[in-house]
Amino acid sequence: MQLVVARIGRAHGIKGELTVEVRTDEPELRLAPGAVLATEPSSVGPLTIAAGRVHSGRLLLRFEGVTDRTAAEGLRNTLLIAEVDPEEVPEDPEEFYDHQLIDLDVVTRDGTEVGRISEISHLPYQDLLVVRRPDGSEVLIPFVAEIVPEIDLEEQRAVIDPPTGLLDASQAEIAGSREES
Repeated sequence: MQLVVARIGRAHGIKGELTVEVRTDEPELRLAPGAVLATEPSSVGPLTIAAGRVHSGRLLLRFEGVTDRTAAEGLRNTLLIAEVDPEEVPEDPEEFYDHQLIDLDVVTRDGTEVGRISEISHLPYQDLLVVRRPDGSEVLIPFVAEIVPEIDLEEQRAVIDPPTGLLDASQAEIAGSREES
């Protein structure tokens, strides 16, 4: 099975280094020197990681055969894809691969059906579960322990404890308002 593990960002410097948006909880395993990764678009790859380092909190990678800024810029926005055994699970029991979460039923703590996870949106500061509701609409659920306290893979469900207004905007509380002068 293939998993997207990163997206290539901007070139860094003049020697072919690139910033990388990490999309795996195991970058030391998936993005290590020597790793050969498929790409999307496939015409760009496969790419072999020659070296990696962290600079100002961002991962920088250099790929074999990419030796200057021009070549590096040509890789911008390319997805890096690792081949993973479908039976493999993350070491941490609180971590999940996207494929484990897709199609899980989503219910509230009291058992109320919310919908089904259709995709995972990976944002820089947190992930969101995209949940398709029975009426066809979507709701975005922040994938944090306070809101998603339970993932039960055996029962194929995610239990959520949504704050007021998350599932129904009409119930949202307004924190403040602006007064007109």
